[in-house]
Amino acid sequence: LKCSLLFHPVAPPAMRVFAAWLATALGQNCSADSVAERDGCSGFTVKDDGTVSGHDSIEEVLKQYVPKEKIDEVLRILYGWNAGSGVRPLDIPADLAKSAAGANVDLQAYKVLAGQEQLRDPNLVRIGIIQNSIVLPTSAPIKDQKQALGERVSQIIDMAGAMGVNVLGLQETWMMPFAFATREKSFTEFAESAEDGWSFKLLAPLAKKYNMVIINPILERDAVHGDTLWNTAVVIGNNGNFIGKHRKNHIPRVGDFNEATYYTEGNTGHPVFETKFGKIGINICYGRHHPLNWQAFGLNGAEIVFNPSATVGALSEPMWPIEARNAAIASTYYVAAINRVGTEVFENAFTSGDGKAPHKDFGHFYGSSYIANPDGSRTPGLSRHRDGLMVTEVDLNLVQQVKDRWMFRITARYELYAKLFNDYIQHDFKPQIIRDPSLDG
Repeated sequence: LKCSLLFHPVAPPAMRVFAAWLATALGQNCSADSVAERDGCSGFTVKDDGTVSGHDSIEEVLKQYVPKEKIDEVLRILYGWNAGSGVRPLDIPADLAKSAAGANVDLQAYKVLAGQEQLRDPNLVRIGIIQNSIVLPTSAPIKDQKQALGERVSQIIDMAGAMGVNVLGLQETWMMPFAFATREKSFTEFAESAEDGWSFKLLAPLAKKYNMVIINPILERDAVHGDTLWNTAVVIGNNGNFIGKHRKNHIPRVGDFNEATYYTEGNTGHPVFETKFGKIGINICYGRHHPLNWQAFGLNGAEIVFNPSATVGALSEPMWPIEARNAAIASTYYVAAINRVGTEVFENAFTSGDGKAPHKDFGHFYGSSYIANPDGSRTPGLSRHRDGLMVTEVDLNLVQQVKDRWMFRITARYELYAKLFNDYIQHDFKPQIIRDPSLDG
């Protein structure tokens, strides 16, 4: 029914828009960037323009079509209460809002509350996340592509600085097109040193200028180890210094996302970086599908975990709104879920061994970046088709408060899990299955 309404030519516009939101919210992947037969909605072939039936995001659909007196209750169920009520808006200066609109940047700002304590003052930190599309065609000279991306992202970082952001996260390999399905090795020219490469030299002065920690995800070239490549996130300190780096733990092998042509699984474990503004972990892209990857950052003491990603609607959109939120709940920390935005077209068609005809793009990177909170609440998402900056003021005290309330760490049985995992990796492992004797009768 939802898909029929979505694509039916005579359905009322409001009904089609609501059906598009409902299909996304409930995980029925009839996303408009896919051939409908592939996603279980037979009879229609639809091209995605990046919007939700002409709207910026599902939140815009809700605002337009859900009565004002009912929207709070809808959002309570969909996005959860924070400290007894919804996530609050954070003031945006009028001149900055005007500048963002003029630059076609979706600027949103929220505050996440914690309970008032008697012995600890609020520990307020402003988290910023940026989603952006590429600026020039993928066929443009690499130097020009990097310069254009640098200028665009620097422009948005200036907005983050004006909003007082303390910790800023960029999307996965923001400094290049996401070319890793093409298998063309010319794109390795975008790779750079983690410690002193092009993007570090660009961002370090901005980090120092705005007293801001910046998470800088790049394609790393490791000169010390034979010029090998890694999918890496670099942590730049608020003094413009290099703090450290983390390499992507899980490499996808699904559809177009078969990135092992360029790099393999990382070797840095699950580091947590202690900064002036909190303890930070980075779970890069595909690692969000692995619950134990999330948990490891929590066990190492993370208070905020960034998830810089690049994922498309036909593949993962039903999972996107809930995975970061599940991780924030289960591991009791804040999660900054960042997805790139736009459709990136390459000169040469490619295939991925999944039966699809040769094509020149992955599909639409749907943005929709958001912040998930340890108490189960989350912010709305950024635009599905425009560059965006989200600023969220959080109170890190909420992390401990939720740990005390839900007691997930105290009630966990790590000794049982450890034994199971240790047994599982042995060649003679046997699953603990108790068979019904009557099945043999």
